Amino acid sequence: MVEGKKLPQVPETLLKQRKRRAAIKALRLKNKASFAKKQEAKKEVVFKRAEQYVREYREAEKTAVRLQREARTAGNFYVPDEPKLAFVVRIRGINQMHPRPRKVLQLLRLRQINNGVFVKLNKATLPMLRIIDPYVAWGYPSLKTVKNLIYKRGYAKVNKQRVPITNNTIVEENLGKSDVICTEDIVHEIFTVGKNFKQVTNFLWPFKLNNPAGGWVKKTNHFVEGGDFGNREDLINKLLERMI
Repeated sequence: MVEGKKLPQVPETLLKQRKRRAAIKALRLKNKASFAKKQEAKKEVVFKRAEQYVREYREAEKTAVRLQREARTAGNFYVPDEPKLAFVVRIRGINQMHPRPRKVLQLLRLRQINNGVFVKLNKATLPMLRIIDPYVAWGYPSLKTVKNLIYKRGYAKVNKQRVPITNNTIVEENLGKSDVICTEDIVHEIFTVGKNFKQVTNFLWPFKLNNPAGGWVKKTNHFVEGGDFGNREDLINKLLERMI
């Protein structure tokens, strides 16, 4: 063995590359740990919100039952609040359609048969629903129906593209400014017709539903006459069960 034999020198460029790779790797690990910590904290926030919403829904149900019992005991009638939320499904095409209902259907984003949207009921929307009544089936959805629609058929509108809501990150990126960070927030805002109802419904792509199992009865007749179109009130939930 020759003493004092020099080891081959490593090129400086290679040393710089190794140093840069090590720094990038360390940064990635740091960001990964930070992201995991943030996700855990976010999960906890989402879970707490979901629990709070469940308590609110149960309290509202208990209050309604209590008021009904009190009214019955006193020999009075309990009149619940007027519904604030409707779900509207288009059931007919454009054949022999007047331009006015066609324009209203476009405003409500009901451009295709079996498209559905949530609508806030007020002085502006009720006349619109009367105009398009022969072309739509609508009613007052329950909490279960709202959840089923969003979780099973919900798609987001991101950069004018139809994107499936696969995780809460999509929701937070688009609605985080309105303090809507998860799918449960979307359900709550829609069902309670909250202050961010407009932003949430605009974020959701119009629901694309199937023809109801068993088919339609008669689209040209009103629901009260044994047909399909018009206001079904709470019975819209049975129809939507067959269409989701």
